[in-house]
Amino acid sequence: MEAALVLSPLSLTRPANPFLSLPTRPASRPYRLLTIRSAISRVKKEETVSTIKTNLENCYLMAGISYKGLTVKQFQDLRKALPDSTKLIVAKNTLVFKAIKGTPWEALKPCMTGMNAWLFVHSEEIPPAIKPYRDFQRERKLENDFTGAVFEGKFYGPGDFKALETMPTRLEIYAKLLGSLKGPASNLVGTIQAPARELVMTLQAYVQKLEEESGGGGQ
Repeated sequence: MEAALVLSPLSLTRPANPFLSLPTRPASRPYRLLTIRSAISRVKKEETVSTIKTNLENCYLMAGISYKGLTVKQFQDLRKALPDSTKLIVAKNTLVFKAIKGTPWEALKPCMTGMNAWLFVHSEEIPPAIKPYRDFQRERKLENDFTGAVFEGKFYGPGDFKALETMPTRLEIYAKLLGSLKGPASNLVGTIQAPARELVMTLQAYVQKLEEESGGGGQ
């Protein structure tokens, strides 16, 4: 009698393919792509922080503008309307705060909410730097407004911008000084009693004028 051949379930399974247990190359590709993207993102963030720090050099005023709802075309038009001494940069609040932390510009912290574009004014002439946005805002009937600004270490909220927009220009201060010098002594006393910044700017303008006249006379 022939012995019956008994096959167990285990004996019916195919032998394991040793190559299937090896890690396949495509499995690691998503991880490599993620690593590369993270590195690129980190570099871009560092570049943004560096750009902000660069624009803070010789900066007299920095302001935040709410840009929610503005189109790319509107941004381009606004940039064209700004004077050469003024730059408009779009950057995340976290990156901006990283750039200004530990500096007098840190007073802008109350603006670090919502979507902001950042205005950097590299001129002492503050009103002419702000006016283009006011005109842009009025002509297009935009509700977007300044979210705040820092000037000479002081924070100005949205309701305080009138003080910045009505500051006298250098030419106006110089004209006022000349009027004081030519007029009665009481006018000069009034100029001297003006706010400290206005007085300093007046004296600086007068000294500069004297130096220019002195230099011209020697030619």
